[in-house]
Formats: sequence, C-alpha cells, structure tokens
Amino acid sequence: MLRPIRTLAAAAAALALVSACNSASTNGNSKGGVGDTPGDRRGVSAESIKVGGIVSMTSASGYSKKDTDLGAKARYMRANAEGGVNGRKIEYLGAEDDGQDPAKNLSAARKLVQQDKVFAIAPMSSVTFSGADFLEQEKVPTFGWGTLPSFCGPKYIYGFNGCLVPTPGGTLNQTWPEGIGQVLGGAQGKSVAIIANDSDAGKFGIRTFQQGFASAGFKVSYAKASVPATAVPSDWSAYVKEILEGEGGKAPDAVVSVMQTPNNIGLFTALKRAGYKGLLSDPTDYDPGLLAKDATKQALDGVHVLLQFQPFESTDPKMAQFKADIKAAAGGQDVPLNMHMLTGYMSADLFVSIAQKAGKDLTVESFQAAAQGFSDTGTLVGDRAEPKGQKDSFGCGALVQLKNGAYEVSVPFKCYEPIPFK
Repeated sequence: MLRPIRTLAAAAAALALVSACNSASTNGNSKGGVGDTPGDRRGVSAESIKVGGIVSMTSASGYSKKDTDLGAKARYMRANAEGGVNGRKIEYLGAEDDGQDPAKNLSAARKLVQQDKVFAIAPMSSVTFSGADFLEQEKVPTFGWGTLPSFCGPKYIYGFNGCLVPTPGGTLNQTWPEGIGQVLGGAQGKSVAIIANDSDAGKFGIRTFQQGFASAGFKVSYAKASVPATAVPSDWSAYVKEILEGEGGKAPDAVVSVMQTPNNIGLFTALKRAGYKGLLSDPTDYDPGLLAKDATKQALDGVHVLLQFQPFESTDPKMAQFKADIKAAAGGQDVPLNMHMLTGYMSADLFVSIAQKAGKDLTVESFQAAAQGFSDTGTLVGDRAEPKGQKDSFGCGALVQLKNGAYEVSVPFKCYEPIPFK
C-alpha cells in the first residue's frame, strides 16, 4: 500500500528527535533492539515488502529532486496493480528529505532502517551519501543514480544505470564525450573546459570526465572543481575569465558543467554575455518545468544535456509505459516530465526486477543471490546486468538540446563501449 506523502512528511518531523536518540544509543546493529525483525527478513511480511527513499527534496540553493519520489511511487503503483512482487505488495513509505546535508542523509538512513524497518531503500538521490556505510553494514539493498563513489563497489548498493564514478579497475561511460564529439563533427583538434562544484562528487566528476574526454580525443584546456557547493556565486566573472583563457588564450570548443541547475544558469548566462559561442553542456537541465520562466529558458537555450536514459521524446513502448505510470501516480494529471522522475522510477524498477527474481522466499540473502546473476535487456537505460553494474556503467545515453523553447534529440540514445578507468 502507498501511504500519502504528506502524512509521511509529518511523521518524519515528529520522529526526528527519536531518530537522533536512536542513532546515539545503538551500535549500528538493527538486529538487537526490542521488537526488531531479524535483519535478513526486515520489512518483509506475508503480504508486503516495506521500502523507503532518501531524496534531496530541498537544498540551500533551492534545487530540488522531489519528483524522484513521484517516479518511485509510479513504478511501485504499477507493480502493485499487477499483483505485487511474487504476491507481496510494495509498501512504499515515501522519501525522507536529506536537504543535501550529510548529517541528515545518515539520519534518514538510520530512521528508515531502525524505526521504519524497511527491507530496501529505493530511491536514494542526493549529492551526498553519508549513510552509505551504515546501509552497507546493515545489509540494506539500496538503489539510486550511480553518480557517487558509494554506488561503486559495495555489495548492497546499486546504481540503476550502473557505476558512473568507478575506482581504478572499473570503467568509464563515454556517452558524454562521444556525444559531444558527434555534435562538433569529431573530437580531434577540439578542446573542452570542465567545471564542477567544490565537493567530493564534483572533484570525482572532474577526475572521471577529464579522463573520458581526453580518451575520446579532446584536449582538456580547463578542469576544476572550484565553484562553492553550498551557495550559488553572485559573480561568475572570475570563472568565465579562466575558462575562456584556456591554454594560450583560446576559448574552448565546448564548456561542460558538472553542476546543478542554479549554477548552470549563472555560468551559462555569464559565458554568453562574455561573447562565448561554443557548445555548452551539462547533465542536469532536462526538465520541461524549467521552460516556464523566460529568463531560465533563455539562459539554457542551446545547451546540450546529457541523458543516461531514453529521452522523453522517444517512441519506445517502455517510454509510453513510463509516461502512463507517472500520470497515474499524479492522480491522472498530465505533469511536466523531468529526469528526477525517471531516476526514482528506474531505481524502483531495478529493485522490483531483482526482487521478482528472488522468488517467494524473500530475504536479503535470497535477494543478493538473485542480484548476482541478474540481467535484462531493452530497458530505458539499456541492457542491465549485476554485479557488473556495481563496478561498471551500462554505457548508454543520449544528448538533447534546448532549442527555441523545446527539447530536441541532438544525439540519439546509444550504448558506447566503456573505457578502463585509471
């Protein structure tokens, strides 16, 4: 059964103090408290599977991933309408808001496991994932967008499109550099500037994309994780000056931002005002809701956005199913689609698919055994396989461009051969 999100939000606030006390008084082992379900079957009854989420519904910059929760709800609603998972309904508790705060992320993870007794967390969508070690220790299957190192290596944590920031020995997804190379008519002789926030995710993003673009044949003229992660700069002139000077005073052919929408609006507006005519790209701003404001639409006009899933403009039957599911979860309303919805939807989809394979006797052990040999094809993120996805990306993606107030596919969805990460 699906609990109303407003009710859950109120309950989360009421339980905040209790959560803090629990965190301080336990040793991290969820099996030892009064009334605890044995860890291997936590959250599983004869009729239901309890699942929760952790999402940055709010943030200091105003950026929100709240629609991730709607996407997950949509997928669970369909699973329940089809009879559940091996006869059990998904009891989705909704998403806890971590406010993009590491302390709140860990607190949310503890609450969901120690108080709500969830079997799994799907989705987990935030730029911080301080709860990862706790969830791994507690053997909680967790699903999200694999853009953080915590999705690469742990046994119980899964990226819905694989591991996108691998450790040495893993691979890199080449969708972005290969796609931009296609738009520019080839990478040879072309230069790219890469900029990110001064955060762990930003620094790792710089490291990975710097290698990826260089491997594709680009000259990387600038690569820095220098933009404050906690507040959007009011003056972008210093960043623009550094980017446009590049090496030898020549502006790069492409500027790639590994940042969120408020930063991208500021950076791209400043670059355009400085006369920059090259290609602009980011992995965030695929959101029809952004087109409602003329200033935002103007700032992002011409930008190529990286997608690691089928574009909403796709005619794939699975995209039609996604749209129908979102409409149903939104109470029959036609709501603007965005990538956060798909993040929640595909996180939930991977969880449901593995749980289905685990069979009627669902435990953490049987779930993990099913994941070890899991694979399917033709999904909205391409072909999936585990445990491959805990080390490598699934290698698929597309580019869309905001042009004259609408998104157009600039590079169709395709799977690229990943490269070794050094």
